[in-house]
Amino acid sequence: MSRAFAKEDDSLEAPIIPPRAALPPGTPNYVTPRGLEQLRAELTALEVERSQVEANRDNESDRTRQLTVLNARMSALTARIASAKVVDLHTQPADEVRFGATVTLRTRSGSKPGPERHFTIVGVDEAAVAEGRVAFVAPIARAVQGAKLGQTVALRLGPKEEMVEVAAIAYANDHL
Repeated sequence: MSRAFAKEDDSLEAPIIPPRAALPPGTPNYVTPRGLEQLRAELTALEVERSQVEANRDNESDRTRQLTVLNARMSALTARIASAKVVDLHTQPADEVRFGATVTLRTRSGSKPGPERHFTIVGVDEAAVAEGRVAFVAPIARAVQGAKLGQTVALRLGPKEEMVEVAAIAYANDHL
């Protein structure tokens, strides 16, 4: 029989390990207290999954591949937890946009006020735009960090620039 139709042993292929969220080189790994809890919970879940895979002896090559992926993910996550710098939100200035702030921006471009945007600035592993959590390294977060309550800031959204006012700033843990 021709080797062209025989199934190759795919256990020799290197598994694809999904990367963690990007953190620019030299940038501290800031996290909220909630973010650190999430990272630790993720590590616990991976440890449980690894125990289950280790116990399953049905397909040795599949088991080895799964363990390789899980161990790599756990290693990356452990490194991320070790580098985490938890920011105490109670020490952030109440009238200035900083890490951990829940911000309300009101569009000021044009003759009348436009729509409002609400988001919380969090760590890269905590970010979930659909849930209103934006990484502190995201362009919109970088544009407003340091702005004071009532200050107007220029946002570049694609090809156009938009003027927004910092309408509200809050540092409540319940927003995170």
